[in-house]
Order: sequence, then structure tokens, then C-alpha cells
Amino acid sequence: MAKAEFRLSMPLRVRWSEVDAQAIVFNGHYLNYCDVCNMEYWRAVGLRYPDDVLHAHGVDFYVVKSTLEYHASARFDDLLDIRARMSRLGRSSLTFHVEMYRGDEHLITGEIIYVCADPATQKSAPIPDAVREAITAYEVVKPAA
Repeated sequence: MAKAEFRLSMPLRVRWSEVDAQAIVFNGHYLNYCDVCNMEYWRAVGLRYPDDVLHAHGVDFYVVKSTLEYHASARFDDLLDIRARMSRLGRSSLTFHVEMYRGDEHLITGEIIYVCADPATQKSAPIPDAVREAITAYEVVKPAA
């Protein structure tokens, strides 16, 4: 995707503890990078997690699927540009799209699907209107329904 489609872009420096003996990022760390970016996304949207989601509306988001596509490896001390957007906003689920770059080189494409649910029952629940409106207002490219 074009950089202009992502309103959120955050830097992340690869640390020594995240690489293997070849100084290449261990594959599992990319999901951690996605999670860090997800928290920054909520801040950028203007919702403090968990206060403005779980506590305010009584729902939470649970990962039901995560997919990473590896195009090239990040290495120790690389400065990554991690971009994210909400690509889909359903009735009770949302899709978080992430891309990671080193300069202009596209390293990783990720997609994480979350379902909105009642934490007590862990049953699917509609995404609260306030959350939906904040996401929609923030995005440059409106999420698919």
C-alpha cells in the first residue's frame, strides 16, 4: 500500500535481544512489533486502552487470527518504519493491517483480526459506536465494512 494510505507511522529500532545468532530479527518478534503498533494506534485514534474501550463500554478485543508475510529480514540496529491502518471494520470484528519498512524496503506485511466480545462471557458483541466513529474519523482510507 502507498504510505499515504497510512495515517499512523511509527519508528522502532531493532534491539540486540530481538535477533538471532545471525543478527536477524527472530520471526516471533514481528508480532510483538505489531502489538506495540496496535497500542500506538489506539492512542492516535484518541482512545486510551483499556479505559476507553473495556472500562467505558464493557467490551474487549481478542485476536482470532494473525498473519505475517515475510518479504525481507530486519537486522540488529535497523530503524524500522511500522505503518498501520484499520482495513476492515465489521459489526463485531476489525482487521488491523500492518506494514514494516527499512527505508523504502518493504520487509513485512501483517494482518491481525480482532473480535469484539463481552469479557465475562467471551461472546461476540457489536463494536461500540464511539469506538467505530473514532476509527472511521481517524483513517485516511475508510475501512471496508
